[in-house]
Amino acid sequence: MAGSWLLGPDAGAQGERRTAVLMAVRGDDGAADSGPGSLTSLTELRRLADTDGLTVADEVVQSRSHPDPATYVGSGKVDELAALAERAHADLVIADGELTPGQVRNLEERIGVRVVDRTALILDIFAEHARTSEGRVQVELAQIAYQLPRLRGGGRTMSRVGGGRTAGGAGMGVRGPGEMRLETQRRTLRQRATRLRRNASELARRRERTRSRRARNQVPSVSITGYTNAGKSALLNRLTGADAQVEDVLFATLDPTVRRISAGELTYTVTDTVGFVRHLPHQLVDAFRSTLEEVTRSDLALHVVDASAPDALDQITTVHGVLHEIGASDVPELLVLNKIDVAPSEWVDALCRVHPDAVAVSARTGAGIDYLRAELARRLRHH
Repeated sequence: MAGSWLLGPDAGAQGERRTAVLMAVRGDDGAADSGPGSLTSLTELRRLADTDGLTVADEVVQSRSHPDPATYVGSGKVDELAALAERAHADLVIADGELTPGQVRNLEERIGVRVVDRTALILDIFAEHARTSEGRVQVELAQIAYQLPRLRGGGRTMSRVGGGRTAGGAGMGVRGPGEMRLETQRRTLRQRATRLRRNASELARRRERTRSRRARNQVPSVSITGYTNAGKSALLNRLTGADAQVEDVLFATLDPTVRRISAGELTYTVTDTVGFVRHLPHQLVDAFRSTLEEVTRSDLALHVVDASAPDALDQITTVHGVLHEIGASDVPELLVLNKIDVAPSEWVDALCRVHPDAVAVSARTGAGIDYLRAELARRLRHH
């Protein structure tokens, strides 16, 4: 069920799935690449919406070189979008890109329903899936970082996103009590962010102490990283006998899980980390930096790839981009091609040709796991 941060405090009151319409701007050439508005990106946006408990009724795609600065898709497409949203009884319109406060205000006034962007949708999913105190702190920090610059331009309610926690007040140009409410809201959010950052710092120090103990005891560490829904948690469970949550949804696991493995005289830890996605909001990268440092401090990064995904190579590129952003580019990497039980054999063969050192496995059936364990032990002994 879509969370209150996205749809407001009554989001889950009725108990039914809400309906959404997607909108995107695609380059004039219509190329099916991985950029915003591409076929691949829109398919992923549908999956993100489904993960957040939304039913996608339809989508509107505008072909133009750049988003319209006022309405994102252009005035004519907005009329089409409004008619479609009315016919579908849509509760929400989601843009496959990042919207400015002005675009949100203009679209909502003309369409008559709540309008959000891809970043807000991902933040809502994270808010619903965070389980530990550290995960919840990191997600709320990311939400506040997203919300603050949008308070000024969100119209009558400042920003429709965050209605459950942060709505109220008035927009830019309002005098008197409305302007005071806006300043009060901004100050409240900043104070809350300060408290959250203190909590996050303490949690990060605890994590660092744990890492330091492992380092003093000379326990090698492996971090499982990769695209969301590539099967990282399932692989952790298969390797270690852990019971990490496994679901066929995006971002099922946000909170790191650490387990020990013994291979003869060698003992090492394996940590499951948050998955990545295209256009991962920079607010999330910043908020989850202490968690992602599990990758930067590890002796080996186990990069799990969904071999059954048509865009597997693009996903590998996306993950490498985020690893570079967090300073983990120099960590030795072992590429693991997962889901070979459902992937076409020619796809697996093609990936192996591009990445000849990759290990092909199935976390579901156990195929290739023994070889993977042996390869992990070999690399860690010589690290």
